[in-house]
Amino acid sequence: MSVPRVARPRRFLVCEPRHFAVRYAINPWMRPDTPVDVDLAQEQWRALISAYRAHGHTVDTVEPAPGLPDMVFAANSAVVVDGRVFGSLFRAPERRPESTHYDTWFKTAGYDVYRPESVCEGEGDLVWTGRFMLAGTGFRTTPEAHREAQEYFGHPVISLTLVDPHFYHLDTALFVLDHDNIAYYPQAFSPGSREVLARLYPQAVLATRDDALTFGLNSVSDGRHVFIAPRAEALAARLAERGYVPVPVDLSEFQKAGGGIKCCTQEIR
Repeated sequence: MSVPRVARPRRFLVCEPRHFAVRYAINPWMRPDTPVDVDLAQEQWRALISAYRAHGHTVDTVEPAPGLPDMVFAANSAVVVDGRVFGSLFRAPERRPESTHYDTWFKTAGYDVYRPESVCEGEGDLVWTGRFMLAGTGFRTTPEAHREAQEYFGHPVISLTLVDPHFYHLDTALFVLDHDNIAYYPQAFSPGSREVLARLYPQAVLATRDDALTFGLNSVSDGRHVFIAPRAEALAARLAERGYVPVPVDLSEFQKAGGGIKCCTQEIR
């Protein structure tokens, strides 16, 4: 039996894919010889922004910079909780200049920005649940950055180990549905991390590998509406059974770079 779900207005920071391309390979999805349709990417991105606004959410934009094709993936730039901004230090040298542009946006908007000393890729690996931070490690963000985040925010940070290179960021394998529940793909995690998630979220919505490989877990939920990849049909059906409302948005062009809906979306809390 499904429970009535309540949407909560969110504020998102995004970056137009004006310079989007696949120029290097830093994850299993990226093939530099694969052409990218920038016009299609722009069209898909605009559809996502329209969907957010149609459901009552506020969207701010940061200006894209030439030579930074992955800057569209705004989630990786920071994590923001209670108006406090914990910035990024990318593992790949190609992406490190992105941090400066996002830091500048936040500072101009009146925020203080903490720059981590350890490799940390923002909401890619730091997922705020409303009570504590779930933090991924294994491919990008380091356990040292988890400790830095806990010291900075003063909220508990729970480290989870990712083991499948296709799910190199936590936000490709897990997303928060509301303050009480999550959806995730168990096999993306180490055995101990799976046990932790099962204890924390015994009623979690579990995804299949097929769901995960279509970027179905790179979704954004406002507590009721779940903005989700259209091909994650089985996961969408499970969410609907639980009372959530799937809102399919096709960002397939961004999958060529290993990204999806959540990757393109930074939440300002």
